[in-house]
Amino acid sequence: MIGPAAWRSFSRGPVRLAYAEAGAGDHPVVLLHGLAGTAQEWSATMRALSGSHRVVALEQRGHGHSTRMPQDVTRAAHVEDVVALIERLGGGPVTLVGQSTGGHTAMLVAAENPDLVSRLVMVEAGVGGGGDAALAPVERWLRSWPESFPDRDAFIDFFGGSPGAGDAWADGLQFDAGGLAPCWDADVLVETLRAVLVLPRWRAWESVSVPTYLVVAERSAIPSEQVERMLRREQVEHVTISGAGHDLHLDQPRAWLETLNGLLP
Repeated sequence: MIGPAAWRSFSRGPVRLAYAEAGAGDHPVVLLHGLAGTAQEWSATMRALSGSHRVVALEQRGHGHSTRMPQDVTRAAHVEDVVALIERLGGGPVTLVGQSTGGHTAMLVAAENPDLVSRLVMVEAGVGGGGDAALAPVERWLRSWPESFPDRDAFIDFFGGSPGAGDAWADGLQFDAGGLAPCWDADVLVETLRAVLVLPRWRAWESVSVPTYLVVAERSAIPSEQVERMLRREQVEHVTISGAGHDLHLDQPRAWLETLNGLLP
């Protein structure tokens, strides 16, 4: 779990953005969690890299310690948040790692700001699209969460998945009078995801000029035809993590860390 001393924050207008930082080095690594996630899911990654790299995990708007109910949840707002963070760290370039919707954000950042990104790592992330058909099951899942859980065991029973994923997601819950509560609002996250799914961002993908690594799970949530098209670009390398689902960095942490370490300078 990320300790209190690691946390920092800054503001962009009315939005407060929290991030955790560890380590030091000339090649910063910036980590972006997925929808409904928090920086806590990167705690093992931060520990593993902090001996050789400066590692920063952002809690994106609407999540975690950052502003819970921002008015603007557009893709542009998320991109500008990451750009502001990188500039705060010294202006890059950084290795930008994003999982799921965080990977979609990372792709857009790299496409629009190649001077800030030295390499892009997309973890179980694609170009978006899918519309309402893709949104509906995720929206049902988000709205199925109770307001709070009496304890960690109750949450892990509800969440399911691998033990590593359950523990990491539990670390991202916050204490309230009823127990442990999610640190996001379902309406905000639905609109956040809607902006990702409205259309596939193939033009942005074709604009990415930095070395790019597509890390997918054996039980990937990214449509196979989308992955196949993404891999047609020459600068893209592809790794599949066996025995993992969408939260591959939590399902198979050793394989994930071996993969990531192999990509870093």
